[in-house]
Amino acid sequence: MITKISGKLQQLGEDIAILEVPPFHYEVLIPDFTRRQLQLKLDHEIELHTIDYIDGNVQKGGRMTPRLIGFNSLVEREFFEMFCSVDGVGVKKALRAMVRPVPDVARAIEGQDVNTLKTLPGVGAATAERIVAKLRRKMAKFALMIPALEGEAADTSAERSLAEEVCQILISLGHPEAEARDMVQGAIESGKKFKDVESLLQMVYDQKNES
Repeated sequence: MITKISGKLQQLGEDIAILEVPPFHYEVLIPDFTRRQLQLKLDHEIELHTIDYIDGNVQKGGRMTPRLIGFNSLVEREFFEMFCSVDGVGVKKALRAMVRPVPDVARAIEGQDVNTLKTLPGVGAATAERIVAKLRRKMAKFALMIPALEGEAADTSAERSLAEEVCQILISLGHPEAEARDMVQGAIESGKKFKDVESLLQMVYDQKNES
């Protein structure tokens, strides 16, 4: 099983990335949120966390083709695998549906926001309901991801852990969970870098006092 691939990004299409890994060129399927993060990295060395996928239907006599699906971070790969596990979704539908950043989709699932989920390509009302029913209690860490900017790598595990820790502190201080997450997300979206819990917590309360 190939779990990660590193090489020069030679080509970027709507749903594929071509990586040069001498002496080979690999075609890697990518969701739209991954494509946006890669669009400024043509001719640069990149690495993608990957899933092996066999495309085809052996029961119908079709050709079975091994493929790779790539993501900028382990947590995005984990989210995709969970999304695919919902009945009626699967790999192809998930690849088509993932047009919004993982935190946005995770917050919609966690908040049981079926209307937002229905805006994802290929996701109808019944599928959205199944996604919420199966995944809504598993979305906490994905909802708190540091959003990646277009052309930049996704959040690091250290940044994500920092956000989660501050969120838990706010909850312990009496803030409702949803409010705590909104407060942390607002501070993160300021674009500033936070080296420790104290600096992120200070920004949270500075923004709260300004509002």
